Amino acid sequence: MEERLDGRVNEVVRVGATVRRLTGPWTPAVHALLDHLAGQGFTGAPRAHGTDPQGREVLDHLPGDVPDYPLPGWARADAVLADVARLLRAYHDATAGFPADPAREWYFPPRNPVEVICHGDVAPYNTVFREGRPVAFIDFDTAHPGPRVWDVAYAAYRFVPLSDPRQLPGFPVDGQARRLRLFADAYGLDRPGREALPDTVRDRLAHLVAHMREQAAAGHPGFAHHLERGDDRFYLTDDEHLARHRDTFRAALLTPRV
Repeated sequence: MEERLDGRVNEVVRVGATVRRLTGPWTPAVHALLDHLAGQGFTGAPRAHGTDPQGREVLDHLPGDVPDYPLPGWARADAVLADVARLLRAYHDATAGFPADPAREWYFPPRNPVEVICHGDVAPYNTVFREGRPVAFIDFDTAHPGPRVWDVAYAAYRFVPLSDPRQLPGFPVDGQARRLRLFADAYGLDRPGREALPDTVRDRLAHLVAHMREQAAAGHPGFAHHLERGDDRFYLTDDEHLARHRDTFRAALLTPRV
């Protein structure tokens, strides 16, 4: 029996203790990454089990809660934010020894400097929670080699969150700045990463909007739907918010603790 699960872009079905998803040219690289994570003892990702007779990839189904917007109150707690940052750091550290292979094909091309394998879409809708605490990331399709701050920036954007409060109420600018510092501290982000973080969030949003528009123009129905409901305009408004308050966010990240 197949149970269809919610997917933001791709079709996902559950079959017993596994999930099945369509494959792409990047699937062998992702499965090699998941095998590497398992070998490193990292438990915060599903294991890969090849493909089924229909050619779909087979992955562990990880039980738990996967929140989406509007986020429940528990998902916006400071403790959750810090735990996500620590889980992301553990994931990155587990990928640091993943052997480089220029023949591998990724969903997104590698970004320099290559330090880790970025997940590419760390967000509440790709995080499994149990008893209100994050335990795993899912949906590794967009994984690709890159710098730590590239992944940290998008995760911070989603979990702080760093959206314009007029679009996503909950935390005013001073609250966002405080939580951004909390995220960076819990991750253990170094000073160069902190200096780059606010601008990298903006770069990440520009990359997202360009990708959405490119995929929609190529006929991808999921991305076309996102544009129809105005997701690109939402992200561009958030980019303007980040530009207005860049100095506030940088000060929060770089001011020494007393």
